[in-house]
Amino acid sequence: MSDTVSSKPTNPKDIIGTDKVPLNLVPGTTMAYLALGHLEGHLKYGRSNWREAGIRMSIYLDALQRHVKKMEDGGEWEDPVTKVPHLANAITCLSIIIDAYECDKLVDDRPKSAPTASVIDRFSEKVKHLRNMFKDCKPVDYWFGGPKQRE
Repeated sequence: MSDTVSSKPTNPKDIIGTDKVPLNLVPGTTMAYLALGHLEGHLKYGRSNWREAGIRMSIYLDALQRHVKKMEDGGEWEDPVTKVPHLANAITCLSIIIDAYECDKLVDDRPKSAPTASVIDRFSEKVKHLRNMFKDCKPVDYWFGGPKQRE
């Protein structure tokens, strides 16, 4: 049996289509989370309200971080009241920032730039040094599931 994709004669649409954004690469599960987050906002604030009023980037970055921290440190997969997963709200914050940017409705109220990217890159060498320095240590790590001895 031959591979129909690779043995198929080339069609002009195939040539054009291969240079388009491959939206089929976005998992359906991610799209479902994003849709649920947008639904919550739609019901609370109105559909695409940010395209009318605009948004301040800092408000959505703060909300993004709160949702991630509630999931990461708080142990909550979903908001106990709305039952919407925190990561659904987090990616919705990113979605709104991106859409507001593309619609020229984003107020970029971030502080002046700092050399954060170069500091992060520079610290990669320090991370390697620390990992090497402590490679023989076997401390106990504490997870949601309980303590676990490193191997």
